[in-house]
Amino acid sequence: MSDVAGLLMAQAEACRTLGSPFTARVLMALVPLMTRDTVLGRAAHESGARPEDALPLRLAGGLHALARSGDPDLAAIYPPHEVDEAALSAALARVIAMRGDALVPWLASPPQTNEVARSAVLIAVGHWLTRAYGLPLHLSELGASAGLNLNWDRYALQVAGRLYGPQDAVLTLTPDWTGTPPPMDVPRILSRAGVDLNPLDPVIDRDRLLAYLWADQAARLARCVAALDLAARQSPQVTQGDAAIWAEARLAQPVDGLHLVFHTVAAKYFSADTKARLAAALTAAGALATQARPLAHLTMEWDGKGPGAGVQLWPGQRMIALGRADFHGRWVNWLAS
Repeated sequence: MSDVAGLLMAQAEACRTLGSPFTARVLMALVPLMTRDTVLGRAAHESGARPEDALPLRLAGGLHALARSGDPDLAAIYPPHEVDEAALSAALARVIAMRGDALVPWLASPPQTNEVARSAVLIAVGHWLTRAYGLPLHLSELGASAGLNLNWDRYALQVAGRLYGPQDAVLTLTPDWTGTPPPMDVPRILSRAGVDLNPLDPVIDRDRLLAYLWADQAARLARCVAALDLAARQSPQVTQGDAAIWAEARLAQPVDGLHLVFHTVAAKYFSADTKARLAAALTAAGALATQARPLAHLTMEWDGKGPGAGVQLWPGQRMIALGRADFHGRWVNWLAS
């Protein structure tokens, strides 16, 4: 079995677990088609892709983009249409043979899903920090892509009959929630900014951002459309650059209030050097933090434990395990009191 085939099958299983049977079927159908006899297959095999590079999701994004653009073969098999395995495989084979070169550029950059349902965790943490410190927040997101999750305070969260966020929010998140609901203290955001190696524009790159979502998950697509519509009017600044270098400069600027540095399902795309440099920058800044100017570092990342991602917060020099959350925000297991 080739490395590419193994990556495709592993991601297919993950897609099934995360509620996307159609994407799982597409990836499994690609296994026998990703041969070195085609332009796309050769590019995939020669990419040197590692599991953390998410090669299957790059392929899935490119195929979804073609389907959304009206490609006749893909438009006929993608949702809302339902086809059997033979028709699915035949259509994918035709696309790879005839238009595979159009998919090769999608292999060059990691998927950027901008999954706004992860903002359920950010909203909860924002309220928790506001209760704990009583200070306004400055937001710094690492791996921000189009910055959709930098707008988390403009979305609403419904938990245990409580509504967190604006009454007229453009979208309301309703994850399956276990644990004590967050406090009701309303966070106030003084500034927000992010960094990404390849920041996407919510207007110019709208179709690309939607293509990275899975075609059979209508609720995710609808959330992203609402978030993109908002970002077209209120788009946070996202700078192109390395997360650690940007964070060093951002942390060097003293702010009045609590500085919240966060990233959600982004750390796996950081290089080893970036991770080490970022850790050093956060440690140094944390040592200089004061009661009036505290620093908090929030991570929602895969930690090898499961289920979902671990949610951890480092305010100052201590670590607080806030719980776990589904990678796509479908559920949150909140442990913080």
